[in-house]
Amino acid sequence: MATMHSRKRIEHMPQQKNDQQSDKAVKDLINALNEDLAREYQAIIAYTVYSNVLKGAQWMNIAGELKKHAAEELQHALIVADQIDYLGGMPTATPKEVKLSEKPEEMLRFDLDNETLTIKNYRERVRQAEALEHYALAEQLRQIISQEQEHQHDLATALGIDVPRVLGQGA
Repeated sequence: MATMHSRKRIEHMPQQKNDQQSDKAVKDLINALNEDLAREYQAIIAYTVYSNVLKGAQWMNIAGELKKHAAEELQHALIVADQIDYLGGMPTATPKEVKLSEKPEEMLRFDLDNETLTIKNYRERVRQAEALEHYALAEQLRQIISQEQEHQHDLATALGIDVPRVLGQGA
């Protein structure tokens, strides 16, 4: 009987280790999503401010586009916050720092750099979510990536430059 009992204990130990690894992976995902959420808040603020301070006829179209981007970033923030809550975490309330400039090109470059980083990070989040078999989260993140790539394209076009490459990250 003692042999059977110790065998059961040994059989359960690998499962405990897997559960602990899974718990850590979920906590890591929650922390990373909170970083993403802080970046979404940053984008909402930046797009709102930039759309109002861009001056001159050549910037009016992009200013209108930035207002649309701000609304889309708010939707992203709501989705990410919901997912953090679903995973058992507390959504952050603190945005990343918003860079300001008097020069329209610099403001748009700040946004472009942030969008590029956001795309890279969300691609990593897709991999994390799928590794944990959170496929619905992965799909929602893919939809966000699609919009972020549109933002990236709009900003690069406004700056008259090529869209930064974000290949090799999958998703």
